[in-house]
Amino acid sequence: MTTATDELLTVPEVMARLRLGRSTVYDLIRSHRLVSITVGRARRIPLSSLRDFIADQIAEAA
Repeated sequence: MTTATDELLTVPEVMARLRLGRSTVYDLIRSHRLVSITVGRARRIPLSSLRDFIADQIAEAA
């Protein structure tokens, strides 16, 4: 869940952390597997959303 103190990451920052391409990150956002917000024209991903996504992926792989 997003809180007011969440760090907001850019798409390139998420790409670097997940080592994925731009289109893959946007596909994750479109499919609601990765939560994001829009601030003006800028897309931002809360750090908690990225952590939740990673935890879900680990749980699915187990």
